[in-house]
Amino acid sequence: MSNKYILIGQQPVPEADVIAWARWFENAGDQRTVCRTTVGDADVSTVFLALDHRFSGDGPPILWETMIFGGRYDGWQARHTSREEAEGYHHKIVEALRTDDKVFFRAKEEV
Repeated sequence: MSNKYILIGQQPVPEADVIAWARWFENAGDQRTVCRTTVGDADVSTVFLALDHRFSGDGPPILWETMIFGGRYDGWQARHTSREEAEGYHHKIVEALRTDDKVFFRAKEEV
């Protein structure tokens, strides 16, 4: 199976043709963005990756990523297997930043 995916609506669909995938990726623009939120000096971004990031083991493809740019937790990221999970996690991270929940970030670093 292909490790490349495109979105049809909000549904990820495998795309075996690398040229078709590259064209979709080049033109997808904001379609790949799930959420973007600024909290203080940090930007939280959740996007559709379009490439499966499950590099080993079994399970659903890992196709979404939430990442923090700037601030105390710059570079912190989490990856997800569904858009719903990605959206929910985005909001959890935003809330943890707003409340400066050091326990949340420390617990995730230990995983």
